[in-house]
Order: sequence, then C-alpha cells, then structure tokens
Amino acid sequence: MDSRAWTVAAVAVVGVASLASGSAAASTGAVAASLGGHVWGTAIEVPGTAALNRGGFAFISSVSCGSAGNCSAGGDYTDGSGHQQVFVVSRTGGTWHTAIEVPGTAALNRGGLADIGSVSCGSAGNCSAGGSYVDSSFGEQAFVVSQTGGTWHTAIEVPGTAALNRGGAAEITSLSCASAGNCSAGGLYIDSSGRQQAFVVSQAHGTWHTAIKVPGTAALNRGGIAGIGSVSCAAAGNCSGGGFYRDSSGHTQAFVVSQVNGTWHTAIEVPGTAALDRGGFAFITSVSCGSAGNCSAGGDYRDSSGNRQVFVVSQTGGTWHTAIEVPGTAALNRVGLAGLASVSCGSAGNCSAGGHYTDSSGGQQSFVVSQAHSTWHTAIEVPGTAALNRGGTADIGSVSCASAGNCSAGGDYTDSSGRQQVFVVSQVNGTWHTAIEVPGTAALNRGGFAEITSVSCAAAGECSAGGDYVDSSRRTQVFVVSET
Repeated sequence: MDSRAWTVAAVAVVGVASLASGSAAASTGAVAASLGGHVWGTAIEVPGTAALNRGGFAFISSVSCGSAGNCSAGGDYTDGSGHQQVFVVSRTGGTWHTAIEVPGTAALNRGGLADIGSVSCGSAGNCSAGGSYVDSSFGEQAFVVSQTGGTWHTAIEVPGTAALNRGGAAEITSLSCASAGNCSAGGLYIDSSGRQQAFVVSQAHGTWHTAIKVPGTAALNRGGIAGIGSVSCAAAGNCSGGGFYRDSSGHTQAFVVSQVNGTWHTAIEVPGTAALDRGGFAFITSVSCGSAGNCSAGGDYRDSSGNRQVFVVSQTGGTWHTAIEVPGTAALNRVGLAGLASVSCGSAGNCSAGGHYTDSSGGQQSFVVSQAHSTWHTAIEVPGTAALNRGGTADIGSVSCASAGNCSAGGDYTDSSGRQQVFVVSQVNGTWHTAIEVPGTAALNRGGFAEITSVSCAAAGECSAGGDYVDSSRRTQVFVVSET
C-alpha cells in the first residue's frame, strides 16, 4: 500500500545571541538541550533525485539503519515520461550517497507504476526492500530486492506470488530483517475469485523462499478483504505480523500471526478487540518485537458510538495478551477521531508508540505513549507541539526506539500560516523532550507541504529520518535528515 498517511525561530534566536557573544558552542548546547542531548543536522534533498525525479513527484516510504551512520532508504519518483519508478539510497559512514533506480525494475515495471513499501537493514550495508510494480499486462505484482556488502542487486518478483496473485494486484506492505540475509515480509494479493488475501514470505541466508497465504486467514477472512499491515523480526526466523480481515458479517477485524523457528503459525483475531471494536472496524498498523516472542502492536478500532479509538496489545513468551485502549486517550480524544501510526520496541516490554487524536476544539494533535516493564503508561500530547501546531493538524508518522526509553519520532503539523511543516522529538531515559521543526526544512519546503514518513534509530542519539516536501516550483521532492 502506498505509504503517502524544535522551533527553528527559537533556535535561530539562541544561535544569533551565542555567535554575537563569540560562543558557537553555546548555540549547539542550547539546541542539544532542547532535544534532551539529541542534535539533528540539516535536512537535505536526497542526493541524485534531482536527476531521477524529472516528473516532480517523489516520496520516501521507509528508512532503516543497520548501525550508527549506516542506513538505507527507499521510495518512488516520477521520471521524465511520467512513469512512477522506485529508488534506493544509502548512507555510509554518516554520508548519504547518490540515489539509484532499483536495479532490475526497468525490466519488471513495464506498466510504469512502482512503489516501495518497506526497507529494513539487518546490518550495515545488508538490507532488503519490497514493494510493487505494474507489469506489461498491467497487473500489479510484488517484488523484493536485497543489498549485500553495500551493493543493491537485481529486484525479483516475490517467489510464489505468481500462483497466488491470480487477480493481478499484489504488493509488499512491510518487511523486517533480523540479521543480514534473514528477513520476512508481508502484504496482500487478489486470488482467482477476486478476494483480497494476506501473504507472508521469508528470506533465509540471502535466499527468498516461496510466499504463502497467512495460515489461518482462510477461516477468518470470510468477507474476502485481508492484508498485512506490519511485520517485525527479532531474530532470524522469529517474527510477528499483524493486519486486518473482513469477517462473515462484513466487519473489519484485526489479526496477529507469529513465525517461530522459520515456521508461520495460525493467525488469530487480536485478543480483546471483540470487546473494544463494537463498530466493526479494527486493524493493526504497526508491530515491533523487542526479542523473539516478545512484541507489541497497535492499531485503530471503532467503539460502540462510532468513534475511532486506538489500542495496543502485547505478546510475551509467544502469547498474545488482551488488547487495551491506549491509556490516557479517552481524555485526549474528545471528538473521537484517533489513529495510531507506529510502534517500536527497544527491548522486550519496553516500547513507544505515536499517532494522533482530535481534541475538544476539533484540532488534530499528536501523541506519544510508552511501555515500561510491560506496562503501558498514559499517552501525552507531544511536548512542544502546542507552540508549533497553530493550524491544528498534527500527526506522528514514525517512531523508532534504539533501546529501552530512548526513542525518536517524527511527524508533521500545520503552522500559523496554514503550511504543513515537519518535526522531530526525542525520548531520553524515558522522558519525551520538546519537539522542534526539522532543521533545514524551512529552506526546502517553500511550497508549504512537508511530511516525515519514516524514522530509524541504530543507537540512542543515532537516528535518521526521511520524508517529502514541496519546493518553490510546486514539485514534490524527498529529504533525509540525521542526528549528528
């Protein structure tokens, strides 16, 4: 599925005052303090995309860091012929290099509509990515591509999907690598009866094996609309995934499924969602595993009043427990329109999540919530966004945790001029600090519409993020930004 869902002024004043007094170090210290010790560098247009993105519509879907200063990202762009192509770009030793068209997609993407859904790095320079393309018969197919030793190899159609995807609409929505060459991915396809099904596929020792329909979904998905929303792997062959299906009553329900020692087991409805989801519309948006069999997931549901609420659910020792409404959101989400975008676990039972809610004035605000020692605490409005989000539309796009209580998140907000800007915020030792506008985006985002789609932290204070913005020519471009 297409993934397109620090106040600078204060920093500038501090910087000018510091330089006037002859102390550049004081300026750096002030910025660092505002982020709890985290210092974000200046956002840049993704190198090489000026040459690729001739059509002026580019997006980053996913960023993943295998180690500090070593990351990969992927997304799509529109070429000079108006075709949507896919790119990957890598950061090595702290430097972002030139983006390239994904090798092999020129031969696959004959229909000119490709997309990257997810990128994941098992170690520095060893990553995989997956997405979709349109073939010469105008069928949508799923692909995977791998990077080894810093080199991206040739993309291939996901093995086994030719037999599954008889309806001609398949894609990878999520991919996760536990180590170099050991990954799992999930997505959806249309079967020969025109029903949408969910699939999973795994890579072992660098080889992608045959995709399979998610076990157990034949019994669950009586309504014929299912898909994987997120996959996370804590160790090779030990992953969990979550998504949605439509039951025999036409209600959308949430499911989880786990892989143990290379074998995918039977999917189950998320425990507890039957009691929460009285409105019949629940799904999982994000899963993250702190260790094998110890994961957390989150998503949305509709309560008995038709309000959209958010839930979290945890797995311990391989067992999924009862989902709960995110603590504190009842007080925040007064208008009943909330969404959970991202969950990340720094270790077993220690996770953070983020999303949005609608306050009593009808403004959309962003929230973060953390789990410590397996207990979810009270969600809070992202600190500092009250000052930034004067236009009343804020959201979290991505959260990443490097270790327990040490996370970063990114999102967007609308400023007092009605322009959509991007922010980053960091959690240090369990405390969320003040959000700031992403440095450098004021110069890039002349068209007034920017968003962060992905954040990845290899270590505490060693994160990268990516997203898109509209330049002064009204063209959509892509950016990356990293902590320094």
